[in-house]
Amino acid sequence: MYILNAVDKTAQTTLNLVEHIRKQMAAMKHRLRQELPNLYSQDLLNNVFRHPYTRTEFVAKDLKKSRQTAAKYLEELAAKDFVKKCTIGRNNYYINTPLVQLFLNNS
Repeated sequence: MYILNAVDKTAQTTLNLVEHIRKQMAAMKHRLRQELPNLYSQDLLNNVFRHPYTRTEFVAKDLKKSRQTAAKYLEELAAKDFVKKCTIGRNNYYINTPLVQLFLNNS
């Protein structure tokens, strides 16, 4: 009986998390289309939500763009507060802070 309760609770938590991620993606998609219509693509949106953070290399690979173009995209996203840019050493990381906060609140 305890195992079934644990499975039920885990399933409910997971469904709740997925629904919140879906809502965050929809909100960002809408905002991107309004504020940066030339930059918006479903692939870029997916990249920003695939992990709590992304890097120029990830965007370049996923979108099949040059490193320079990917860096430009991420800088524009950071300038409009879609992601937060963090520099550690010589590496730039672009953090999807609402997604990170969602994970922290659900853990």
